[in-house]
Amino acid sequence: MILVLDASAMIAFLRDEPGAQEVADALLDPNCECRAHALNLCEVYYDFHRVGGREEALQAIADLVQVGVVQDSAMSSSVWQSARALKANLRRVSLADCFALEMTHRLNAAILTADHHEFDALGALHLRNPVYSVTCQRQTPEVMQPAV
Repeated sequence: MILVLDASAMIAFLRDEPGAQEVADALLDPNCECRAHALNLCEVYYDFHRVGGREEALQAIADLVQVGVVQDSAMSSSVWQSARALKANLRRVSLADCFALEMTHRLNAAILTADHHEFDALGALHLRNPVYSVTCQRQTPEVMQPAV
């Protein structure tokens, strides 16, 4: 199973915040491959840089790579056009998280998030792939194709 980690899940893991154990379990699960889009990794870098400076931010990214998070840097026309369509339709979701959602469609993966204010409301939209919220009970929405 491929799990796409958004920035909130990675930050929760790195800062040992609520949901960290669920992310750690996914990283340790031999049946899971954890991936993150470069834009979500950029959000992690920014969060750690803002609080602790450049070295702390670089270490956070190095720690994620060391535990097995695989970076996805896809930015082809089809990728960004899919992400922009998601953003246009899911206005409350950040652009970086739309790239994470795009990855779930492209890789037939689920997303792992700690970002309740953006993702909890998406369960009612019946997204194509599951949204696993790490600080509450996991939910598996029904299937829906994103509008392009």
